Amino acid sequence: MQAQELEKKQASLQITGMTCAACANRIEKGLSKVEGVEDANVNFALERATVTYDPKKVDIAQMEQNIQKLGYGTLKESIELQISGMTCAACATRIEKGLNKLPGVTQATVNFALETAHVQYSSGSVTLSDMQKKVEQLGYKAVPKQEQGDPAEHRRKEISRQKRKLLVSAILSFPLLWAMVTHFSFTSWIWMPEIFMNPWFQLVLATPVQFMIGWQFYVGAYKALRNKSANMDVLVALGTSAAYFYSLYLSIDWATMASMPGMGGHHAPSMYYETSAVLITLILLGKLFESLAKGRTSEAIKTLMGLQAKTALVIRDGQELSIPVEEVAAGDVLLVKPGEKIPVDGEVIEGSSTVDESMLTGESIPVDKKAGDSVIGATINKNGLLKVKATKVGKETALAQIIKVVEEAQGSKAPIQRIADVISGIFVPIVVGIALAAFLVWFFIIEPGDFASALEKAIAILVIACPCALGLATPTSIMAGSGRAAELGILFKGGEHLEATHRIDAIILDKTGTVTKGKPELTDVIVQGIDEADFLRLVGGAEKNSEHPLAEAIVSGIAAKGISVPSSVEFEAIPGYGIRAIVEGKEVLAGTRKLMAKFDVPAEAAFETMNSLEQSGKTAMLIAVDRQYAGLVAVADTIKETSKEAVTRLKALGIQVIMITGDNERTAKAIAKQVGIDHVLAEVLPEGKADEVKKLQAQGKKVAMVGDGINDAPALAMADIGMAIGTGTDVAMEAADVTLMRGDLNSIPDAIYMSKKTMGNIKQNLFWALGYNTLGIPIAAIGLLAPWVAGAAMALSSVSVVLNALRLQRLKINHSE
Repeated sequence: MQAQELEKKQASLQITGMTCAACANRIEKGLSKVEGVEDANVNFALERATVTYDPKKVDIAQMEQNIQKLGYGTLKESIELQISGMTCAACATRIEKGLNKLPGVTQATVNFALETAHVQYSSGSVTLSDMQKKVEQLGYKAVPKQEQGDPAEHRRKEISRQKRKLLVSAILSFPLLWAMVTHFSFTSWIWMPEIFMNPWFQLVLATPVQFMIGWQFYVGAYKALRNKSANMDVLVALGTSAAYFYSLYLSIDWATMASMPGMGGHHAPSMYYETSAVLITLILLGKLFESLAKGRTSEAIKTLMGLQAKTALVIRDGQELSIPVEEVAAGDVLLVKPGEKIPVDGEVIEGSSTVDESMLTGESIPVDKKAGDSVIGATINKNGLLKVKATKVGKETALAQIIKVVEEAQGSKAPIQRIADVISGIFVPIVVGIALAAFLVWFFIIEPGDFASALEKAIAILVIACPCALGLATPTSIMAGSGRAAELGILFKGGEHLEATHRIDAIILDKTGTVTKGKPELTDVIVQGIDEADFLRLVGGAEKNSEHPLAEAIVSGIAAKGISVPSSVEFEAIPGYGIRAIVEGKEVLAGTRKLMAKFDVPAEAAFETMNSLEQSGKTAMLIAVDRQYAGLVAVADTIKETSKEAVTRLKALGIQVIMITGDNERTAKAIAKQVGIDHVLAEVLPEGKADEVKKLQAQGKKVAMVGDGINDAPALAMADIGMAIGTGTDVAMEAADVTLMRGDLNSIPDAIYMSKKTMGNIKQNLFWALGYNTLGIPIAAIGLLAPWVAGAAMALSSVSVVLNALRLQRLKINHSE
C-alpha cells in the first residue's frame, strides 16, 4: 500500500478560459475520468487545477490535452536557461532529451551555438530547481537567463485587456443607454439627439459589442455545449442574442414598412439593442471588478514571497560573489552583513549576532546566534557579520515550505464547497427551462401575442440567474481566511481542516514544549551562611562539566546573573546521587538527599523547603561546601507566559482542555494548576497518547491534539485536528493538519476563531449567492426586473461575494475574547 502511495504524484495546472463555477466543475469531471487520475480539484477563484495521478498511467501532457478538448487552456510558463559545459551538438541533444523527460515540461529546445535552453513548462509540476538538477545530473550547469510567463504578469495583462474591452463597450453602449433612459415618463425631459432613436444607428453601435466584445461568450457557450454541459456563457449568449436578433427583426420590419407607399412617417418601434449591449458592458464591468478583487485574495502569498531575499553574497573560490538567491546551492558559504536578510536556511560557522525571527515565530525580541546555531532564510541579521553555510535552499527552505502549505490550502476545497459545486452543475439547464416556461406563459397566457414583453422576461431570468457568485462563494473565503491565518502564524494544510477546526470540543495539550517552554530554567536559589554570589560561583563551577540538562540550566541561569563561572579541578558524576567537584580549592556536592547522607552532610533542615518546591513541579538540588550544607537550587521547565491566558480562552469557548505527559503525576498536576487545566493524564507512554485520543473520540468528542515532538506524531495523526507547535520537529509538523508557527498556545483559540469566522463568511456568501438567485428568478419571471437591471444585479452579486470574503484579510484577533 505504501509503495502505491509513493508512486502517486501531484501536479498543479494553471487553467485559462474559465468563466464560472460550471466551467470548473466540467474540467474537474473531465480530468477525473482520465485513466490514472486519482483525484482532481479545480479552484475557480485561483484558476488552478490540482491533480493527484499515477505517472505510470497518465502524464501531464495528456491531462493538458484533456483540458484543451473541454475547450479551455493551460497557462504555460517559459524560461531561458544559460547552459555551460557543452562541447558539441550531441551535448545539446542530450540535455534537450533530459529536460523533455521531466514531468511538467511541455517542450525544451537547446541551442548549442547560443548555449541556451528554452523550456516551456507547467508551474506546480516542475520547478527551476528540478531543471537545474537534471542538467547537473547530465554533467552540465544551468542558470536562469530570463523568465517569462509569470502568472501574476498574465493576470495583469488579462486585467489590462478587460479594461480596454470594457472602455470600447461602454463608449458604444452609452448612446443606446441614453436612448433607453428617455423612454421612461419621469425622464422624458432629457434631451436626446434624433439619430439615437434610428434603428440602423443602434444596430451599428450594438453589433460590435455583440459580436466583437461579446465574442468570448459565444466561444465559451460553444465549448460548453459541445461538451454536453452549460455555464454562464450559455446564459449570457442566449439572453443577449435573443435581444439582439429580435431587435434586428424589428429593424428590418420597420425598414420594410417605411419603404411602402404612404408609410414614410411610420415611427420606429421600441428596440432592444440597448438590452444586449448594456448587459454585455455590465457583465464585463462585473468581471473586471471580480478579477481585481480575486487578485487581492492571494495577498498573503505575495507578502510571504516578498519576505525572501533576492540576492546572496557567496564565497566561491575565495571570492565574494553576489548571485540571485535561486542559484545558491546547499553547502555554499554565505556572508550576511548587519541589516541584511539571511538568504536561505543554514548554520552559522563564524561570527555572532542577533537575528530578528519575528516573521516566522512572532517573537519580537531578536535571538542571539553564534557558531553552530541554525538560522532561517528571510530572517534579518541585526548587528554582527555572520558566515553561514547553506543547508536548505530553494523549495526546501522553511519559508518556501510555508508558502507551499498556504498555496495548497488556498487551492483546496472545503467539504461545504461540494454543495455549491452540485448546485452550480445543474443550475444552468434548470434556469434555461424556467426562462423558456416564463416566455411561454407570458406569450400565450398573461399578454397573448406580445412577443417583445415575453422575451424581455425570459432574458431577465437568463441574466439574473448566472451562477458566478455561487462558484466564488467558498474558494474566495478559503483563500482569504487561510491567507490571514498564515499572517497570524497559523498554517492550515487544507480547506477541510479550516472547516473542521471550529467544531472541536476537546483539546489535548502535550506538556513539554507545548504548555511549558521545553527547556529547564534556574528558578530558585536559597542560601544558608554563605554569600549568594560566592555560592552560585561554586555551584556553577561544579556543574560546568556535567552533561545533564538540569546542570546546563543551572550554569546558564548563573551566567545570566552576570556571575563568572570558574573551572573545577576534580569532577565526579555519581549516578542516582548527583555530582562532586573541587572548585577554587573547595569540595562542592550537589544532588539528592541520598548524596547528602552518603557524605554525612546534615541537611535535614532543608527537606521541608525541598518538598514544597518539588510539589510545585520543580527539581531541587541540595548543595554542600566542604561537607557543610550551604543551600539549594531549584530548576523547572517553566510554563510559557501565554499558556494560562490561552487555556482561559479555550475554556470560555466551552472546550474541554486536557494535559498529557510522560512525567510523574505530582509534577504534571503542579504545572496544570498553574495554567488552570483541570484534567491531567500523567505518566502516559508515547504510544499511549494516540490511545487517549481514541478514548475521547469514542465518547463522541471532536478532538484536537497539540504537540511538538516526534512522540506526538501518532496522536497528531489520530486526532480530528492535529496541531503542531511550529517551534517543534519536522515530523510533528508533517503529521499535523494545522501548524502553529509561533509556538504560542494563544494560536489555538486564534485558529478556532479564524475557522469560525471563515465558515461564517462562507455561509454568508452562499446565502447571498443562493438567496439572490432564488429571489431574482421569480421577480424577473413576474416582470418586475428589466434585463439591464438584472445584468447590473448579477455583476454586483459576484463582486459583493468577493468583497465580503476579503473582509477576512482585515480580521483582528482580540485576546481578551
